[in-house]
Amino acid sequence: MLLLALMWGVSIPITKLGLLSLPPLTLTALRFAIAVPLMFAFVLGRQRLPLRALPRLAALGLLGIGIGQVAQTFGVAGTSASVGTIISATIPIFVVMFAAARLRQPVSGLQMLGLAAAFAGIALVASGRGEAGTPSQTSLGGAALVLLSAVTIAFYYVWSVELTERYGMAPVAAWSTFFGFVALIPWAAWEIRQVPIEATAAGIGSAAYLGVVVTVAGLFLWIHLLRTVPARIAAGIQYLQPVVGVATASAMFGDALGLFFVLGVVLVLGGLALTVTTPRRREAPAAP
Repeated sequence: MLLLALMWGVSIPITKLGLLSLPPLTLTALRFAIAVPLMFAFVLGRQRLPLRALPRLAALGLLGIGIGQVAQTFGVAGTSASVGTIISATIPIFVVMFAAARLRQPVSGLQMLGLAAAFAGIALVASGRGEAGTPSQTSLGGAALVLLSAVTIAFYYVWSVELTERYGMAPVAAWSTFFGFVALIPWAAWEIRQVPIEATAAGIGSAAYLGVVVTVAGLFLWIHLLRTVPARIAAGIQYLQPVVGVATASAMFGDALGLFFVLGVVLVLGGLALTVTTPRRREAPAAP
């Protein structure tokens, strides 16, 4: 769990590093060009999908990568790494919302309170961009794109639950990633023609880390955790990721943590804790 929190927690700062030399669409396309062959190495020859499943997986890939990951990359380009990390930490909160709407899972009063607290925290983190001592290089547009990414990726997770129950998580992840990558290719090709690109070691290394460690190794380690420990325990990494991300951003880019940012982090993490909490049912007393 600690290893996965470290792997995923530094993803936003690493994305920020890659964007210093590669434009957003190119960085995202390169990330998934590395990830797709590795993902299929675990799937081909082991599990087959019926043809009727492919249109849904194509739509899933367009949603999760074509919108979710692209919005995240553009959003990180318009925010500090610390702000992007905290806003991305709201993904589990939106998962609870969409699960309630699509999977008919109930939402308690505490979870609603957590949702409200998280939104208040996002507002504080984003509005603190102009305060002395708070994270710089953050625009409302960038924060909005990261938030759009969080919403989209959360819906991707909830929608994929239905497909993974039928076809397995690895095939769904591999094929949806493939279709999302294919949709990115023409846009990335257009960007390469329009924007001068300097392929530095930092840019290529960032794409490789995001593709190999975050996308592939992180996914299969997450699957292993879900099979090894209870889901409520595995979900504990959601609390560690923002801490790792903010600490890494501060070390790499010198992000200053102002009062609004600190208060926003407290509200977001508190809202996350309330939202992912599952109320325990009262058990009947044991028979004597």
